[in-house]
Amino acid sequence: MGLQVTFTRIFLLIILFVWVRDAQGQLKVFNVMNYGAIANGHYDNSEALGRAWNEACHWKGTGVVLIPRGTYMVHPVKFQGPCSGRTMFLNTGEVLAPTDPALIHADNWIAFQEIDGLRVSGGGSFNGQGEKVWHNNVCHKNYNCKPLSSSLSFKFVTNGRIDHITSINSKMFHFNIYDNQKISINHVKILAPAESPNTDGIHIGRSNDIRITNSEIRTGDDCISLKQGSRDIHIQNVQCGPGHGISVGSLGKDEGEEEVRGITVRNCTFQGSDNGLRIKTWAASTRNIASDFTFEDIVVENVRNPINIDQEYCPHPPCNEGESQVEIKNVKFRNIRGTSSTKVAVSLICSSRIPCSDIELHNIDLVYHDQGGPATSSCRHVNGVSSGVQRPPSCI
Repeated sequence: MGLQVTFTRIFLLIILFVWVRDAQGQLKVFNVMNYGAIANGHYDNSEALGRAWNEACHWKGTGVVLIPRGTYMVHPVKFQGPCSGRTMFLNTGEVLAPTDPALIHADNWIAFQEIDGLRVSGGGSFNGQGEKVWHNNVCHKNYNCKPLSSSLSFKFVTNGRIDHITSINSKMFHFNIYDNQKISINHVKILAPAESPNTDGIHIGRSNDIRITNSEIRTGDDCISLKQGSRDIHIQNVQCGPGHGISVGSLGKDEGEEEVRGITVRNCTFQGSDNGLRIKTWAASTRNIASDFTFEDIVVENVRNPINIDQEYCPHPPCNEGESQVEIKNVKFRNIRGTSSTKVAVSLICSSRIPCSDIELHNIDLVYHDQGGPATSSCRHVNGVSSGVQRPPSCI
């Protein structure tokens, strides 16, 4: 215990030192214990956190909201900006969400909104306790459902950093990143069982310049989902699985969706996931564009669909009939290797109305060891090139 406490103190000192070095102005710590917080795992600390945040947000230097070691129950709370200076939310303990869905009327459990220069860190955890309510979640079967709450929400945040935290058993999404610019997510751990519904790890939409690095994501849904309006997203050194892989989409469901472009995924590993790299659009879709993707240096281990473009996406039949109007172009799959748990290791099913264009397969080495092997590829309405190793044989 003493060694753990010492490590925590050293960790905090390092974080604060780096933060002070990079920040301008005087740093002040606002310890939630000084605002009435009680670390017994039952008392609602949302008001104490809110008061600490308000003072930290109005501090003209760098305000640090500190949650010390301990277990804290926190009902839904919004940390609202804009702030007078830079703000840091330093969680070194365990923060628990209530288990009664009636106590969470908002879409998000903990929300950060309209903040420039936010950092969330500290080595602590946010536990959504979703295992108590997942049986109430029917959103994986019914798109018209009332969704459960996401654990951490970031909206209209710029120049943000999220690092060295753990998210456990969210009721729905773990991180909801929407309408943000210049966010760095580094050294985070996101955990939920494989059977947990709609527990996307990092859910991104209408955001640009987002970087996700050196992280571990094991969930029951997409490790990372990139929705409409995602631009200039860089993902590197991420371990994914179980879960549904890294997914672009689904796109084309609603009118007025923004295009998705500039997605880079490098040096990632997928273990036992349903998908590896996936782009999905609704069959009868609205018009949109998804372009300029690079997926390279990827390792898959026992993954059902390692490479997958699906422009006939229909999760809950019957769906509207028709061809997708989402144009997919300039997509590069390079240096993808490992094992597929299904015979079709490469599936590129595009729209006959607007075929996929400029698709590149380079050095694809995927094997299938079970009965009925070896692995195969399947393509429809795809224009592109293949080069280097092609196992299974390319269908482009």
